[in-house]
Order: sequence, then structure tokens, then C-alpha cells
Amino acid sequence: MQFFGGSEISPSPPAPTASGNNAHMMYVFNRNGVCLLYREWNRPLHTLNAQQDHKLMFGLLFSLKSLTAKMDPTNAERGNLGVPQLPGQGCSFHSFRTNTYKLSFMESPSGIKIILVTHPRTGDLRESLKYIYNLYVDYVAKNPLYTPGTPIRCELFNTNLDQYVRSIA
Repeated sequence: MQFFGGSEISPSPPAPTASGNNAHMMYVFNRNGVCLLYREWNRPLHTLNAQQDHKLMFGLLFSLKSLTAKMDPTNAERGNLGVPQLPGQGCSFHSFRTNTYKLSFMESPSGIKIILVTHPRTGDLRESLKYIYNLYVDYVAKNPLYTPGTPIRCELFNTNLDQYVRSIA
């Protein structure tokens, strides 16, 4: 990215490759903002501790969801800015891109939020996020040993997730 003087502010990331090193991080939050799963594959720089990182990401999602719902040109009833909306209400966002990453987002009807941070040139990941959610349902939500609201520790889910993310990103 260059500003007026032409000095380099932030280098462009390397181009995506077929070897699967394009996914940087993934978060899974429940409806209350509890981070159920955090995975990273290709994150060279750590700037915050994990708890601060999770709070910042959930706050970003909350703000973006609220902003997009309130800016919806097709809905006259907007409510107060900052008031949470139910999943599926109002306008929502699917992704945004910066010069160094792309954030893709999906929220399920049950309030599970899946965030995948990838290379900025990565294409649309909506179907991939739906597939990841289906993995979550099959291996976590249907697991009688899983306690809702606790971190996900299912080895089958983590193994299948890693294989799938390497294949898409």
C-alpha cells in the first residue's frame, strides 16, 4: 500500500498457492461471544494475547453486523445502533478485504459465528463456511459428550477441519 509520497507502508502478502498456506486463522464463537475454537495455520505475527484477540474479533463482528443492519436501504425499521439483532434479521455482511487479509464470516440460525481469515485474493468462501458449520454440527453439536459453551476439543472435528481448510485455502 502506498500513500502520497510513494513510501511502502505495508508489503503485499505472497500470492496464494495451491499448497494450502492461504488460511491464516479461524474463530468459532457461540451466540454469547464465547470463543469455542481458535485455530491458526499461517499467522507470522502475534500482536495480542489470545483473550484480547478473541474479544477484539467478536467486537469487530458485533459492530459490523450492527452497522450493516442499520444501513440496510430496504428496511425502514432500524432500531438503535448497537442493539443486537437475531440471526437472519436485517442486512448482513459476508466478508471484507484489506491489503493483507480477507475476513469471511457466517452466522448460523443458532447463533454460531464462524470466521475465516485468509489471503486477500481468496475467492468467495460462503459455501466453505457452510461446510465447516456442517462439520461442527456432525462432530460437535451432535456429540453427547460435548457440553455447549465449552471449548471444542473433538479430535475428529479438528482433523477434518484441518484437512478441509488446507484443501480450500
